[in-house]
Amino acid sequence: MPRSAQEFSRFRRTVWTHYRTYGRHDLPWRKTTDPYRILVSEIMLQQTQVDRVVPFYTAFIKRFPTAKKLSAAPLGEVLKSWQGLGYNRRAKMLHQAAKNLVAHGMPRTAAELERLPGVGPYTARAVAAFAWNEDGIVIETNIRTAIIHHFPLRPDTTIYGSVRDVEIAAILEKVLPKGKACEWYSALMDYGAHLKRSGVSHNARMKGYVKQSRFIGSLREVRGIILRELASAQERKAIPKARLRSLLGTEREEQLKQALDALLKEGFIVRNRYGYSLA
Repeated sequence: MPRSAQEFSRFRRTVWTHYRTYGRHDLPWRKTTDPYRILVSEIMLQQTQVDRVVPFYTAFIKRFPTAKKLSAAPLGEVLKSWQGLGYNRRAKMLHQAAKNLVAHGMPRTAAELERLPGVGPYTARAVAAFAWNEDGIVIETNIRTAIIHHFPLRPDTTIYGSVRDVEIAAILEKVLPKGKACEWYSALMDYGAHLKRSGVSHNARMKGYVKQSRFIGSLREVRGIILRELASAQERKAIPKARLRSLLGTEREEQLKQALDALLKEGFIVRNRYGYSLA
């Protein structure tokens, strides 16, 4: 669908106006251009609300202010600092990424950042934009909401009611103020978040959109319970399986087995004759 320069200009004015008045300028990761600290924030923000992340981020950076500090810490200590944030795989991948940064140095482009463990296209481009002001296409849930709300897009003909990211990217390329990527994407995310709080949401229209599964009763919940219990053990003491079973109940025996097998395979935990402990 053809777009006019005036349409793009109006959209930019709307976003900038909202940002000047209501922007979340005090978020701690917006007060730094340190790529390591911005990477930490982006990993934490995956599938987690901003307000929930702020205290975890502040405490984590205080404990691990540099990639060197994080890489030198045992994984168990990192997981303890992550407890309560969920999706513990993120902590493990961040720990591995820190080791990579210490060994090989900080990348300088989004393409190089993508080679780090656990860093995908969005995270790489977001870090590049916020740390180095690198012009690029950054697409996440709030940005999608803002674009689809202002620029009605033609749904993909193969999936009813869906919109492809390639269409979002084409508009972002037009509206991005060159040389202002850092401030622009902060403003655009804040504006999209405002729209969602106002009841506007277009995520379900996105091609490939999958609603997050329920946490209570899930295998994710069991994994979290196991890791939390092992993290609380004094001096890396092994926890017997019977203790873990008592926390969950016999009706979740199969989930306990699946979670323990997966955590062992992923390198989160180890097992000896006394039970299980953090790796």
